[in-house]
Amino acid sequence: MPSSTHNLFDEPWIPVRFTDAAPPPHPECVGLRELLMRSGDIATLAITDPPAHSALLRILYALTARVTGLDEAAPGDWGERRLDILDAGRLPAEGIDTYVGRYRHRFFLYDPNGQRPWMQDARLTEQCDADKTAGVNKLIVTRPAGNAHAWFRHGSDARPDLPTAAEAVLNLLVWHHYGPSGRCSARDVNGVKTASTTAGPLRTALSYHPEGTTLLQTLLAGLVPPAQSIRREDDQCPWEWEELPDPDAAPPLPSGPCARLTACSQHALLLVPDEKDPQLVRDAYITWAYRAGRIPRDDNYLIWQISQQNNRYPRPADSRRALWRDLDALLLKEPPGTAQPQRPRVFEYASEVSEDLRVRALGFEQEGQAKDTQFVDAATPAVLGFAEHKAPATAPAIGRLRQLGELYGRRLERAVKRAWAEYMNDPKANGDTWAAEAAARYWPAAETEFWDCFRRLDPTGQQPYAGLDAAAARSAFLRLATNAYETVTAPITRTQRGAKAVANARIELYGRPAKKPAPAQAT
Repeated sequence: MPSSTHNLFDEPWIPVRFTDAAPPPHPECVGLRELLMRSGDIATLAITDPPAHSALLRILYALTARVTGLDEAAPGDWGERRLDILDAGRLPAEGIDTYVGRYRHRFFLYDPNGQRPWMQDARLTEQCDADKTAGVNKLIVTRPAGNAHAWFRHGSDARPDLPTAAEAVLNLLVWHHYGPSGRCSARDVNGVKTASTTAGPLRTALSYHPEGTTLLQTLLAGLVPPAQSIRREDDQCPWEWEELPDPDAAPPLPSGPCARLTACSQHALLLVPDEKDPQLVRDAYITWAYRAGRIPRDDNYLIWQISQQNNRYPRPADSRRALWRDLDALLLKEPPGTAQPQRPRVFEYASEVSEDLRVRALGFEQEGQAKDTQFVDAATPAVLGFAEHKAPATAPAIGRLRQLGELYGRRLERAVKRAWAEYMNDPKANGDTWAAEAAARYWPAAETEFWDCFRRLDPTGQQPYAGLDAAAARSAFLRLATNAYETVTAPITRTQRGAKAVANARIELYGRPAKKPAPAQAT
């Protein structure tokens, strides 16, 4: 029976990379129990799809909090208890064994009793039309489905390549966190059939995570202290619920960090195993979880901003935006900007685990409904030792570096667009092609320059302005913008009109000169 061989605590399904010092064996994939037991020997997750990586991290944060007792603020000092676990070099085996023993029956990918498969809703076999399922091509987010354009590969809905159970469960998590809004498979509940769902809690957002040299550091750094009033029996993960929620009722509001990490999905799914090969998934149901209402978006791993309409929203994933441009919003308590960005709450506590933590950004550039554009995965060097409360002297310097880099990026865009408009003798001429080419040349070079300057900053406060030479940094970014400008505009400088347009627009790189005041009129 496939159900007896696919318990996610036991079955190897999570790709990992072990540290060089880890004792053998070094399997390429592990189950949840081995991952928790050997988190001190594992360097990192080796998941290739960033949204799946982000979604699984949230599951692992919740499990780490449970097995360590860090899901409650008491007893004692929460931060000291976390450091004690870090010093031990491993998560407590007794806590892992106790939790696995209590909930192992809820971690079957295909429930032996047909009632509670992990992170799924078995009621869908009765509430959805078995002849109109979503199918595995819809489940696997990198595949084209229906009339959608091919992205990474071609495929057929009539004869799809069946995914492995490991691939299917990772994409199950992507749907729970990044699933689209709009039309879905119809679901009949209490005699009313509807086919509309709300977007997942992380859709369009970029998620930021502290990352250590071992998975143990990463998981502990990713925890946020719960409020004193939180009790684990109230702050439940979906697999801990005694009963599945009523789809006709308003969605239950998360009461604490574990529920907020795992129980905010707006989608209901069910995987169908292949009868011939239990290692494969044959079909999938995908539909809405709640007919009305939405769980409020709140997440400790997002940069929150304020729109012009005074609405709070997470900074969206943008595959064209380098991670260093968000660095001051991650390290500073009150980062600059008209959008009033608020740094992810996790970074208020992460540096207590280690000052050598990196930041990894994971996301999915998407629209609110069906359109998916590109994955986003980026990482910084070790930066959390420069967090404002750890090294306050570096805060102005980091902000200034980011501002200079972006200043010359904006000026470069204006310059090439003006050059194109003057060359075409049309003020409305579209210079987007030149702007894109200039950006592709400038931003990678600007990122290298930023990190070179960043590494030279003095976190001790002994040097003025953390040792940043602002004039030299300004000259460096200007030089990079100038190089990009000259390369992009070079083809038209062979003509007199083109050379004149390029020369006139070059002033945009230096900022437009202030207008001279009009001479006073004689009286």
